[in-house]
Amino acid sequence: MSSEVAESITPEQKLAGVRARRAADARGLVRSAGLSYPPRRLLLRAFKGDGQMELWARGRDSDIYRLLKIYPICARSGGLGPKRREGDLQVPEGIYRVVHFNPASSFHLSMGIDYPNASDRVLSDPKEPGSNIYIHGGCATIGCIPIGNEGIEEVYLIGADVKAAGGKIDVHLFPCRTSGAVCRAEMTTMAQGNPELKKFWSDLDRIQAAFDRDHKLPAVTVDEKGRYLLGD
Repeated sequence: MSSEVAESITPEQKLAGVRARRAADARGLVRSAGLSYPPRRLLLRAFKGDGQMELWARGRDSDIYRLLKIYPICARSGGLGPKRREGDLQVPEGIYRVVHFNPASSFHLSMGIDYPNASDRVLSDPKEPGSNIYIHGGCATIGCIPIGNEGIEEVYLIGADVKAAGGKIDVHLFPCRTSGAVCRAEMTTMAQGNPELKKFWSDLDRIQAAFDRDHKLPAVTVDEKGRYLLGD
């Protein structure tokens, strides 16, 4: 009987239930960082090899981001390195934005990113680069980023409210933190004899370091070769 009731709940009803249970937690997370709710903009930074995703936010009176929380990535698909084709099981690496909120997700709730982006369209398989990359609930995945049901509830609610207020949700996906010795050693081994991968990771390292330096969102563009370029 309980399963029949669960199946009869619409996505809108499910989301309303999540909001009723978790809205206070989401608001408290933002306000504990000294920001009014909803914040002006969000930044999600995931580090694949380190198994973590950071949630950052900025207010309307400052372009400096504040760290709200670090979520464990509770399952991993593929290895270090960018996604380059459909079915390779890789989680993308690069600079993205959330463009879709899905309350009807099979993984509780999910937020879709704009993969393939301008860089991916140059560097990935021209016919089948892959698609449908999400940050979602649960702890199973094929090429996405699962942060558990409680984690996605917080991030989803804050993100949806930011979007409703006209803000944006940026997503930076990195192979590793620049400070992660074990993960960086794996990157070094993988990049040996692969100059294109080394160059790609070097570009992402500069973007990661720029944000780490002053907690301001760096200006990033993509050139005709698919390289990420860091602005002034």
